[in-house]
Amino acid sequence: MLARLKTFTMVGLQASHVDVEVDTVCDPNTPAPTPSITTVGLPDKAVRESGQRVKRAIENAGFRLNYDHITINLAPVELPKHAASFDLPIALGMLAGMDHLQQERLNQFAVVGELSLAGETRPVRGALSMAIASVGSRSLKGLIVPSANAAEAAVVDGAKIIAVDSLAQATAFLNGKIQIDCTPSQSQQLFDRHGQYDLDYADVRGQEMAKRALVIAAAGAHNLLMIGPPGSGKTMLAKRFPTILPQLSNTESIETSQVYSVLGRLAPNQPLLVKRPYRSPHHTISQAGLVGGGTTPLPGEISLSHNGVLFLDELPEFSRVTLEVLRQPLEDKCVTISRAKGAATFPADFMLLAAMNPCPCGFKNDPRRNCHCQQLVVDKYVSRISGPMLDRIDLQIEVPAVPIEQLSGHRGGTPSQEMREKVVIARQAQQDRFRGSRTLYNAQMSAPQVRKYCDSTEAAKQALKMAVDTMGFSARAHDKILRTARTIADLSGTASIEEEHIHEAVNYRLLDRQYWSR
Repeated sequence: MLARLKTFTMVGLQASHVDVEVDTVCDPNTPAPTPSITTVGLPDKAVRESGQRVKRAIENAGFRLNYDHITINLAPVELPKHAASFDLPIALGMLAGMDHLQQERLNQFAVVGELSLAGETRPVRGALSMAIASVGSRSLKGLIVPSANAAEAAVVDGAKIIAVDSLAQATAFLNGKIQIDCTPSQSQQLFDRHGQYDLDYADVRGQEMAKRALVIAAAGAHNLLMIGPPGSGKTMLAKRFPTILPQLSNTESIETSQVYSVLGRLAPNQPLLVKRPYRSPHHTISQAGLVGGGTTPLPGEISLSHNGVLFLDELPEFSRVTLEVLRQPLEDKCVTISRAKGAATFPADFMLLAAMNPCPCGFKNDPRRNCHCQQLVVDKYVSRISGPMLDRIDLQIEVPAVPIEQLSGHRGGTPSQEMREKVVIARQAQQDRFRGSRTLYNAQMSAPQVRKYCDSTEAAKQALKMAVDTMGFSARAHDKILRTARTIADLSGTASIEEEHIHEAVNYRLLDRQYWSR
C-alpha cells in the first residue's frame, strides 16, 4: 500500500518541501525470509540509516510490523536530503502503509522530527525555517514537530504548531484519538524577559571620545577600528556596543534566530533571539569558520553576527586570506557558498568592529611605556591589513590608556541608554531620507547619493578641500568623510553638513593622517 505525507529539508537557511512516499509490499501467503527497506531520493547517510532506526522505534512504540519490502522515496529526487528530521515522517508513512493511520488526515499536516529507538521524539535543526515554510503552504493545516522544537517554531506569526513527545502520541493525534492544541507564541514574553542587556557603558570610566565615535558608528552603521595599547579598554568598549543599537524588530529577530536554528544553537529556554548578537572569534579562526562552509554548507561567524556586531580583536593577527573573504560580505550583506551539489546563501548584514595595537609590542605613542619597535617592524605589522580591507572601515580612532585619576574616580561614564537615544533619533532621520530606496544608513550611500544628500555649507566645503590637499586623502576617503559627516550632522539635528562636522569626521581617519610615521 502506498502512503504519502509532507516534510521539509534545509537548503541553506530556507526549508524546502519534500514529499515522502512509502510503498509497503506484503504477501501473507509467501512472506519474505528477510524483509528489507530501501530509501531513494538522494538521501545522505543519516537519512539512509533511518530505515532501521525507525523500524525499532515503531516496534518499541507498540506497533506490529508486517511487510516484505518497503520502498521510501523522497521527492524531488534532485534535492539533497540531510539530517535525521525524516525519522518521524518516514515512521508515520510506514504505519499509514500498513493501515495504522488515516491517509486523509495525514495529508493535512507536514511532519518533522528525529526518533529514538524507544519511539520518543528528539529536536531537529531548522524548525524555525520549517515553520515559516509551512505558513506559506495553503494545503497544510499545521506542522507536527518534536515538543523540544515547539516554542521555537511557534514564534512565526500564523504558524499552527502541534507538539508531540513520541511516535505513539503523533499516531493517536492523526487518528483523532487525542486532541493537541496548537503551541501558543511567546514572542512578546521573550522580549520582555530577555531583552535587557547586562552590560552598560556607564561601567566604562573615561574614553568619552571613543564613546562619541561609537555613537557615530552606531547611528550611521559605520564600521570602526580602535587602535590603542593593551588595557586601554578596547574590548570593554566593543562588548557594550550592542547596548546602544536599536532593539531588534520582530522581523530581524526571526531572521537572526533562523541562523542559530539551522546550527542548533538556540537555547532551550530562549527559542528566539531578542538581543542583537555579538560575536568575537579568535584570530586563529579558519576561513570556513568565519564565512561558513562544509560539505553541506553551514553559516559561519559573519552570519551568526547578522543584524548584530562582529568584533575582531587583534586584527593584524588574523590570517590575511581569512580577512580578505570579508570584503564581499561587507559590501553585499550576504555570503554565497558554492559546492558541487548546489549553493547556499546566508545573510551577513553585520557591523564590523575591530581593535589592534599600534605596534607589535603595543606601546607606540604611549607616554607611560617605551616602545622599542623599529619603524620597519611597525610598518610590516600594519601592512598585514590590506588597503582594500581598511577602505571598508569608515572610522579609525585612537583609544589611549585611561589616566589613573579617571579610573579611581566615583563618577561613572555616559550610560548606554543616553547613547542609544541619540542613535535612534539619527537612524530615524536616515529612514526618512532614504525612504523608498534600498539604502538604509549613511554608510551604505552610493556615490550619487553622497552628492545628493551630503549638502554642505561653503565653510564645510573649504574645510574638506583643505583636508584633502594637506593630508592627501584619496577619492574614496573623501566620500567616507562626507558619509561620516552626514551622520554627525544627523546626530546634531542639522540639515546641512557644517564645518565642525567635517573637522570631526577628518579626525576619525587616523590611518590616513599618517599616524604611524610619528
